[in-house]
Amino acid sequence: MLVYFVTDEPAKLPAIRAMLEPQHAVVPWVLDGDGTGVRAHGVLMVDVDLRQMPRADQLRPILNELAAMPERLFVVPAHARSMIAQAYALGATAVISRAKEAMPKIAQIEFAEAAAESAASDPALEMDAGVAAFATMFSNVRHGRPLKVADAQRATTQIVKRVGQGGLSTWLDEVRRYHEGTFQHCLLVTGVAVAFALDVGFSSTDVSRLGMAATLHDIGKARIPLSILDKPGRLDPDEEEIIRRHPAIGHDLLKGMSGITPEILDGVRHHHEYLDGSGYPDGLKGGQISDLVRLLTISDIFAALVESRAYRPPMAREAAYEILRGMEGKLEGALVRAFRSVALGS
Repeated sequence: MLVYFVTDEPAKLPAIRAMLEPQHAVVPWVLDGDGTGVRAHGVLMVDVDLRQMPRADQLRPILNELAAMPERLFVVPAHARSMIAQAYALGATAVISRAKEAMPKIAQIEFAEAAAESAASDPALEMDAGVAAFATMFSNVRHGRPLKVADAQRATTQIVKRVGQGGLSTWLDEVRRYHEGTFQHCLLVTGVAVAFALDVGFSSTDVSRLGMAATLHDIGKARIPLSILDKPGRLDPDEEEIIRRHPAIGHDLLKGMSGITPEILDGVRHHHEYLDGSGYPDGLKGGQISDLVRLLTISDIFAALVESRAYRPPMAREAAYEILRGMEGKLEGALVRAFRSVALGS
């Protein structure tokens, strides 16, 4: 298999060649240099310091020239969260922390290509495609570029498929293993909401509608400073006030966009509302809160409890469900009871 290796450090080429050849043919492309022999198949492997914006700018035209490459592996240090998000925004289908991790990935891709006509696509690659669409959507908003509804639809479709095939437990494990912070939370909420909708027997249309609302529910956080989003401790009152603006920000970003229904807008704006009127941003009560929002709020709270953070491990699902049960008067009891089998994985 051809492996197009794009790097900003020529000194990395000998090690890559020693690792991949002769089993695979390495086609090197050094930033500031020329690429040769571009074909419509193979694997693209990128090892570039994405913390340097000039490097990312140099990389974009190369990625455009190699747009026919269906698989794009980016080498990113595991601790560099901003680089991981940037990699997915640039079109990564998978992120690896060290170059040597490319070997099993490339073998997996070869196997998938050979079996494409007779087998379903690989679930891990499907997850990567959904995550890539998710990252592109958030990156566009954070950098002032237009949000593409197609990215949200693509991410939602992949998550619905992934949860439907592998179940919620597998989705939770995979997301917590590979993603952090707000990004992890949004992926978890969508998976939980989709599992909830599937469990109660929603139609495919309603599953997609709730999934889209979950995918977009925190899009307003893309406009919140990372120093607040990623703060490891408790927020101070001023920071809390800023974070509470995200539902309204998300609503304003999405209103009037083609493909965004009133139900989705409702979910984005009101997923922090409670039945007793103590929520935000509009202090809705009881019957003012739609069924979709009620399901989304339960999914949002549960996902926040079971997600993994740098400063604390994920809460056990049983304990998280008990917290939901203790929120009588704020959450609809019948829905919390219906959520039990999803929460506990039974």
